[in-house]
Amino acid sequence: MSVPLKTRILLADDHALVRHGLRLVLDAAPDMEVTVEAGDGSEAVDLGLREEVDLAILDVMMPRRTGLQAAAELSRRRPELRLLMLSMHDSEQYLFEALKAGASGYVLKTAADRDLVEAVRAAMRGEPFLYPAAVTALIRDYLVRQEAPADPLTPRELEVLKLIAEAFTSDRIADELTITRRTVDRHRENILAKLGMRDRVELTRYAIRRGLVDP
Repeated sequence: MSVPLKTRILLADDHALVRHGLRLVLDAAPDMEVTVEAGDGSEAVDLGLREEVDLAILDVMMPRRTGLQAAAELSRRRPELRLLMLSMHDSEQYLFEALKAGASGYVLKTAADRDLVEAVRAAMRGEPFLYPAAVTALIRDYLVRQEAPADPLTPRELEVLKLIAEAFTSDRIADELTITRRTVDRHRENILAKLGMRDRVELTRYAIRRGLVDP
């Protein structure tokens, strides 16, 4: 994939003020331009599949779908699209999930004014971009070679869980994910059974611990 003269960027963050600040940083670079913005993960997927963009910058934590879920969907359906994750959290879990989802890099918001432009350029060259502590985490993980336990929930179940935790009704979840109400109820039953939980309150607490929704 050749690097375009001007990289067209999809910027996704659920805070308009944050998007505005990041857009100023990106648009100030002569070789990149934010051409479309999204306010949540589902909108980011829709725009990323529809619009002519070269790279998507996705906040890790967003409503409806997380940035990680959006990245995995975009990576699967539009593999040529470059992806960068943006987060307030210096979190090894988010870092590893971002790389697993197909992201080329992980940028901390606290250093975005310094790192974001270079991260975009690196991604467009097909190179990874990680902040120093992330590199240390990867090296430590490689040396320890610990096998992470398998996730008990499927990607679809994680999507349903996130929406349950955001207080979506079963009918709204069905509309959001384009599935039937019966399928939603079956996913809910499977999630409760797999996690050994009884109700939405327990599921919401679990979703918060997993980083699917903000506390």
